[in-house]
Amino acid sequence: MNKMLDAIPSLPIADWVEMLMDWLTEDFASLFSFIQKAGKNSMESFTDLLLYIPPIVFILIVAIIAFLATKKRFGLAAFSIVGLLFIYNQGLWKELMNTVTLVVFSSVIAILMGIPIGILMSKSRVADNIIKPILDFMQTMPGFVYLIPAVAFFGIGVVPGVFASVVFALPPTVRFTNLGIRQVPKELVEAADSYGSTGWQKLFKLELPLAKSTIMAGINQTVLLSLSMVVIASMIGAPGLGRDVLSALQRAQVGNGFVAGISLVIFAIIIDRLTQSLNKKKY
Repeated sequence: MNKMLDAIPSLPIADWVEMLMDWLTEDFASLFSFIQKAGKNSMESFTDLLLYIPPIVFILIVAIIAFLATKKRFGLAAFSIVGLLFIYNQGLWKELMNTVTLVVFSSVIAILMGIPIGILMSKSRVADNIIKPILDFMQTMPGFVYLIPAVAFFGIGVVPGVFASVVFALPPTVRFTNLGIRQVPKELVEAADSYGSTGWQKLFKLELPLAKSTIMAGINQTVLLSLSMVVIASMIGAPGLGRDVLSALQRAQVGNGFVAGISLVIFAIIIDRLTQSLNKKKY
């Protein structure tokens, strides 16, 4: 049996992938160059805007947002103040703002792409059957693998980091949007049909509002997955706290790595609690 298997020629999958990547990078070089330059300029401008805000003002704004989002409870607001002051005290404020930029851009792009794809899957069985295996592939592929096409398309820097983060963080929003719309009671959909509602009216006035809680859970996961790519993206030149973690790892600096890691944890807790608070029902 082994001899029979050995006699079967191996498929040149690697060669085919290399040929595809060469074709993409050569034929679409101008497009990738434009995206790289536009994305870099946009993200650098956004980071400069964040750095222009005095740290104490930024911290107070986050604390106020946390206070209002949690129905005027002081827990998250107090944690935000203490945590962000700690990051500032450790001299990591600029790195934090770069991380905020990376997470904001990758999350927004993933959400803007994910919700329409999820809606399409919920409305079309064919689209659902085609896209689901692609999402499975995206979620099971190791995050480091996404760095290869990112560097091939966009070179080194923050843009390939955002590209890799978007690919890695996209599936939850797609899946939860699809799930949320499919869970809308059929009785309500039939009632909307009986009143002559159009497809767009049903979507925006019935299905999306009822699926909001599920969709927000997917968005929460997308944001956290974007943040989890910060350290990996730093391997291809993306700035931020991940670069400090990577530098500490390369130099075996346990203390610096611990401080940068704690800063990432603080940031992750703040954005996780904020997105969860937005998903809670208001009474």
